[in-house]
Amino acid sequence: MESGFGSDFGSDFGSGGGGGGGKLDPGLIMEQVKVQIAVANAQELLQRMTDKCFRKCIGKPGGALDNSEQKCIAMCMDRYMDSWNTVSRAYNSRLQRERANM
Repeated sequence: MESGFGSDFGSDFGSGGGGGGGKLDPGLIMEQVKVQIAVANAQELLQRMTDKCFRKCIGKPGGALDNSEQKCIAMCMDRYMDSWNTVSRAYNSRLQRERANM
């Protein structure tokens, strides 16, 4: 992950591609950081969901999933995503309230 992060900045800013005359554009840098954070969060979500649902639903790994394993994984992933979204909304709401009180 870190090598990709560094190479993104090197390719965009080494030639002055982001700003005029070789200046770094703080807005562009922030946008790239936000994108990198979003990608890392999505990767973490997928990895955790895969680990938890695999452990819960797959008794004996084989060459293919049977019907009950497929249903279990689908339901597990749905519940995990619903939970993730609920927690994310609550967290964002709390952040907004705290920022408003500053």
